Amino acid sequence: MPITICRLYDSQADARRVIFALAVAGLPPSETSVISNNSDTWYSATESTNVVSLRKQGASSETARDGKFEGATVGAAIGATAATAASLVTMLALTGIGAVVGVGWLAAMLGSMAIGGVTGGLLGALTNAGISEEDAHVFAEGVRRGGTLVAARVPPVDVPRIEPIMNRSAVRLQERCELYRRSGWQAFDPNAVPYTADQVRNERALHTN
Repeated sequence: MPITICRLYDSQADARRVIFALAVAGLPPSETSVISNNSDTWYSATESTNVVSLRKQGASSETARDGKFEGATVGAAIGATAATAASLVTMLALTGIGAVVGVGWLAAMLGSMAIGGVTGGLLGALTNAGISEEDAHVFAEGVRRGGTLVAARVPPVDVPRIEPIMNRSAVRLQERCELYRRSGWQAFDPNAVPYTADQVRNERALHTN
């Protein structure tokens, strides 16, 4: 049974490099996924891009039918490999997070949850994928504050080979959790007001080396 490995990146460029490295390492593009904060509209949706709102429990069947977009725009948007560029590109409005652009299986899971009327958002999707609830709270909060999440489904035998690749430039999750807690944060709040574009930019600047 595949193991889900998630890492958070402050920089979209760092996440992009990891996606390329995973492809070079032989991980099938279908097993990688990206969820990136888009509050500052760094990625503009095309007319064909699936747009799904997770602010409400349900979504129409028309939305479901529209969610079949496969195209090369993700190559420019996320900087993924040509193979990954054929993956599903989805614009999402996540509760407590706001606008994100998603690619791959995790984005598809989030879209399916919305269409099926399942609550939980990113936090629920991560725990359903096998991420501990404690880590999932930090990952979700990290995306809320402007981060980019990369998730990979990996055979157990490949975990020792894939983890070091994903660790490159990744946020040290425990340190980030402690930083959040020092400011009074306790857990990801799906009812929180999403960060504005300026707040996202300021948060990213805090972690720029």
